[in-house]
Amino acid sequence: MHVAYIRVSTVSQTEQRQIEAMERFPIEKWFIEKVSAKAASRPKLKEMLDFVREGDVVHIHDFSRLARSPKDLLNIVECLDNKKVMLISNKENFDTGTPSGRLMLTMLSAIYEFELANLLERQREGIAIAKRDGKYKGRKPKDIPDFEKYYQRYLNREIPSKAQLARELHISRPTLDKIIANL
Repeated sequence: MHVAYIRVSTVSQTEQRQIEAMERFPIEKWFIEKVSAKAASRPKLKEMLDFVREGDVVHIHDFSRLARSPKDLLNIVECLDNKKVMLISNKENFDTGTPSGRLMLTMLSAIYEFELANLLERQREGIAIAKRDGKYKGRKPKDIPDFEKYYQRYLNREIPSKAQLARELHISRPTLDKIIANL
């Protein structure tokens, strides 16, 4: 069976480009999701990995759609290999069923990781320049009425953990930590 795994990073992106690129293959089952590759949980990826069996072929638009880090990519490929499932990348135009395909996969995953690291570095540099020039202020601080009251309950151990305190305040743990650091 020919299976396609399509992923876009955000709900504002469209998967149409990847779907159209797959039209030349005899795809019988589609797994499409809108979630970052960094996400701990990618339900459609897990569903696809559970679904495929020996002899199936998984088609992807490119390896960056499957994983962000070389380690994750190689783990997914190993899972498919163990099930005797072939992986074909449309954009890179090779498959993991050959030794040269596996070599190329390893090299490409390292290049993708390098590109992502460079992108994040450029982003940090741009933000630093914008902050220096007064053009970037960051997110506005979260205003939480009666924060001190909740925080005192945490200090008195009426709220057992920071995670529970964050849930009661309807904020994330990192946001809570920032608020506490600025007290």
